[in-house]
Amino acid sequence: MKENQGIKVKGQLRGYLTWPLWISLFVLFGNAAAFLVDVRAGGVMLPFTALYLAAAVWLWVYSRRRVLGGLVEFSAEYAWIQKQLLSNMELPYGLVDEDGRLVWTNQAFQEVLSQEKGGGKNLLSLFPEVTRTDLAVETETARVHTSYGGSRYQMDLQPLYVTGSEEEENEALIGPQKLIAVYLFDETEILHYRQQITDEKMVAGLIYLDNYDEALESVEEVRRSLLTALIDRKINKYIGSMDGVVKKLEKDKYFFTIKQKYMEQLQEERFPILEEVKAVNIGNEMSVTLSIGIGMNGDSYSQNYDYARTSIDMALGRGGDQAVVKDGSRIQYYGGKAQQLEKATRVKARVKAHALRELMETKDRILIMGHKMSDIDSFGSAIGIYRIATSLNKKSHIVINEVTSSVQPMMNRFLENPEYPDDLFLKGPQAAELVDNNTMLVVVDVNRPSITDAPELLKMVKTIVVLDHHRQSSEIITNAVLSYVEPYASSACEMVAEVLQYIADGIKIKSAEADAMYAGIVIDTTNFTNQTGVRTFEAAAYLRRSGADVTRVRKMFRDDMKEYKARAATIISAEVFRDCFSIGVCPAEGLQSPTIVGAQAANELLEIKGIKASVVLTPYHDVVYLSARSIDEVNVQVMMEQLGGGGHRSIAGAQLKDVTVEEARRRVKEVIDQMLQKGDIS
Repeated sequence: MKENQGIKVKGQLRGYLTWPLWISLFVLFGNAAAFLVDVRAGGVMLPFTALYLAAAVWLWVYSRRRVLGGLVEFSAEYAWIQKQLLSNMELPYGLVDEDGRLVWTNQAFQEVLSQEKGGGKNLLSLFPEVTRTDLAVETETARVHTSYGGSRYQMDLQPLYVTGSEEEENEALIGPQKLIAVYLFDETEILHYRQQITDEKMVAGLIYLDNYDEALESVEEVRRSLLTALIDRKINKYIGSMDGVVKKLEKDKYFFTIKQKYMEQLQEERFPILEEVKAVNIGNEMSVTLSIGIGMNGDSYSQNYDYARTSIDMALGRGGDQAVVKDGSRIQYYGGKAQQLEKATRVKARVKAHALRELMETKDRILIMGHKMSDIDSFGSAIGIYRIATSLNKKSHIVINEVTSSVQPMMNRFLENPEYPDDLFLKGPQAAELVDNNTMLVVVDVNRPSITDAPELLKMVKTIVVLDHHRQSSEIITNAVLSYVEPYASSACEMVAEVLQYIADGIKIKSAEADAMYAGIVIDTTNFTNQTGVRTFEAAAYLRRSGADVTRVRKMFRDDMKEYKARAATIISAEVFRDCFSIGVCPAEGLQSPTIVGAQAANELLEIKGIKASVVLTPYHDVVYLSARSIDEVNVQVMMEQLGGGGHRSIAGAQLKDVTVEEARRRVKEVIDQMLQKGDIS
C-alpha cells in the first residue's frame, strides 16, 4: 500500500528556507576562530552565536510551515484565477481528445457553438474543414481555415501531453495522454476588408474589332457610320453597366477599365458582349467579331495594362472572337467558337518574308526545327525554309530526332539524292554542337517550346524565328525575335510557300521540295476539305507550277495493310457520346507510327452523319495520345487545352502521361460535358 506523502519543499524555496542553517556553520567557525585568538573575545561572541543558531532553527522548524501554508493558499487562489482567466478569456479556447471530442471549452467557445444543440460534440462534425490528419499533429501547430455560423475562423490545433507522477505503475503501459488545444481566431472582418480592397482594384482591358475593315466593306457606304455607331454604343453600354470607363483609341481599338468585383460576373456570363456585337446586322454580310484582353492582379496599374496587352495578343493569335483573362500567372480563355476568317491580303506575309530575309542575312548558319514526332507538314515546311536559306547562300540543317513512318518515304528522297548534303538532317545533340553567336533557329509548325523536337536549342540560340498555323496557348516561345503565327492558314507549308514567293526573286524549288510542301498541305487539309481557303489553293498552285506531282505524292502516302486494319479497328471500336461525339481507341501493336494512324482514324470518323467532333486515343510508350478533329461546330483546340494540349480549331491533340486508356476516355467525356454546360459547343 502506498504511503501518503506530504508536500515536499523544492527548488529556490528550499534554498531560501535553509540558507540561515548554512550561515550558522560559518558563524560557528568564526566563534571557534575567535577562541583560538583570544578566549575572552570568543566568550563575548558565544552568546550571539547561540542566539543566531536558535533563530535559524526556529525559522526552519516553525516558519517553514507558515510559509508553506501561505504558498498552498496562494497556489489555490492562483489556480482559481487562472481557471477564471481561461474561462472568461475572449478568445475561444477548448480542449479535444485525439478523436476530436470536445473535453472542455471556455465561455467564448460555447458562445460560438451556441447554435449547436445536444451533447457529445465533435470537432470533425462541427468544422468539416478539420480532418483527422490535423488532429494527428505531434509537435507542430496545425492551422485550418474554417467557417461556422456565418463567421470565418482561423483554427490553431496545438498538441498537449498529460503525464502522471513517476511512481505510477501503469505509466509505462499507458504512456502520456494526448489532448489538443483548440484556438479560434475570428477573421471574418479582416477577410471582408481584404475582399473589399480586392474588389476595388483596377482591371485593365483592351477590345479589338477583329474584322472591322472587312465588315465595313460588306455593307453599303451610307450605312457604314451606322454600323460603327451601333458597335460603339454596345461596347460603351456594356462597360458602363459595370461603372467602367471606356476610351476609343483607334477606329477598331478600345481601352477600358472596371473594378475587379465585376470580373466574377463577367467570367460566369462568359462575356456576352462577344455574341451581342456579332448580332449587329444592318445589311452587312459579315458579322463583326471582338477580341478582348484583360489584365488583373498585377503589382501595379501599368503591369495590369501589360497583362492586358499580352492577353489581347493571345486572343488575336488564337483566331479572335474570344476573351483572354490574364490573372497574374494564370490565363483563362472564353469564347472562340467562330470560324477564323481568312485574310484576303498578303501584305503580312510579304512583311514577314522581308523581316525573315534580313535576319537570315546577318547569320552564317540556320537550324530548322519542327515538333516532336514530326509529321509531313512539319517536315515540308522545314524543307521550304531550307530552300530559302540555301538560296541566300547560308549553311542550314534540319533538326529531326525521330522519323515517323509518314515522313520516312519523303525523307528518303533527300537522303538518297546527291544534290543534298549528308548533314542536311541532324539530331538534337549534333545540332547543339554547331550553335554559336552566328546561328539562327527557325521553328516551324509549332509554337509551344515543350513539344519542339529539341527544346534545349531554344535556350542556346539567341535569334529565334517562329512560323506556325496553330492557335497560341499560354505556353509560347517567349524569346522569338520574329513570330509569324496565323491560325487561319491551313498548314505551315502554306505559310512557307507564301514566304517563298516574297523573300527573294528567282528562287527555284526542286521537285522533291515541292512534293514535300504540297504533301504537307494535302495531309493537313485532308485533301483540301478542311480549313481550306483561297490562299490555300493559291499556295498549292504555286507548288504545282514548281514541280509538285500529285500522283507521286498520292502513291507515297498510301497505307500498308497493318495501318489500314488498325484504322478500321479504331472505327469499329468507336462509341458515340452525347449523340454527336465519337470516341475511339487505336491499337498500337505492330505499328511504326500509331499516332499517325490514330489521327487518320479521327479524320475518318468525321465522315459519319451527326458527328460534330471525333477523339481517338492511342496508347504508345506509356503515354495516351489524343487526336481530336471537328468540322465547324466544335472548337477542339479549347477541348484539348483543358487536357494540357492544344492545336488548331478543327485539328488538335494532347498527351496524357501515367494514365490508362479508360481513365483518359473518362477525362475526355468530362471535358465534353463541361463544354456543353458552359455553352462552348452549339
